[in-house]
Amino acid sequence: MQPLSSAEQFVEIDRHRKSVYVMHQKAERRFPVHQHKKAQLSYVEGGIAYVHFVGNTFVIPARHYIWIPPGVDHFLQVRQSETAVVRNIYYPDDNKHIFYQHTGIYPVNNLLYEMIHYTENYDENVEPNSSDYAFLTAIKSILPNLSPQNVPIVLPTTTNERLRPILRYLYDHVAQPLTLKSVSQKFNIAERSLSRLFQTVLSISFLQYLKQVRMVRAVELMLQTDQTLSQIAFETGYQSISAFSNTFYQLANMRPSEFAQTIR
Repeated sequence: MQPLSSAEQFVEIDRHRKSVYVMHQKAERRFPVHQHKKAQLSYVEGGIAYVHFVGNTFVIPARHYIWIPPGVDHFLQVRQSETAVVRNIYYPDDNKHIFYQHTGIYPVNNLLYEMIHYTENYDENVEPNSSDYAFLTAIKSILPNLSPQNVPIVLPTTTNERLRPILRYLYDHVAQPLTLKSVSQKFNIAERSLSRLFQTVLSISFLQYLKQVRMVRAVELMLQTDQTLSQIAFETGYQSISAFSNTFYQLANMRPSEFAQTIR
């Protein structure tokens, strides 16, 4: 049987309103920007993933999943491992609990890991009134209790042609002592104009964006290297582990040492 194309799979996800749709895909397969009428749980095994939304990119570290409510434009990109597998479960929009109404990234404990991994026994539509359906809906029902804390590792994005090369430069040079003055001189833009550009386009300050891009890079280094936290702090532009730890805590609601434990 020929595998379904991306367009055909999108149709299948929403074809049966009450079913739960399960799809396991290799990381090499990339979907275009899309949305669906069902909510989505995605867990990536063996890699770091980025889910791109309009205006934001969410970073999904190892041992974490993302919950996406229905009707949200997005696409998923996976890096790091050729053997990575994305486990997607699409649920009918039939629960009004506030947890299910917002996009979020959450850690996966051992129980949830085993339950999600077990879904490799399913593929495509699972209809109501079956034990398989009951198992899949049990995963959904325990999420609010197992996932009390969202890990907001988010990086604002834009299509603004003036700002995009500046954002790329910040990402590529996070280890350097970047300042509003040095970056404005690099791109021949007045400091006040650059500051206004960040506020107008991204709705955050230059300094806040710099903090966020450094934390995204720190998470990537935690996942992709064996460097110590002190080395990662230095690689992301911090001269002390305490300054790095405090900034990480401000953005992720946990210390980097705590976060490192969740991804092992």
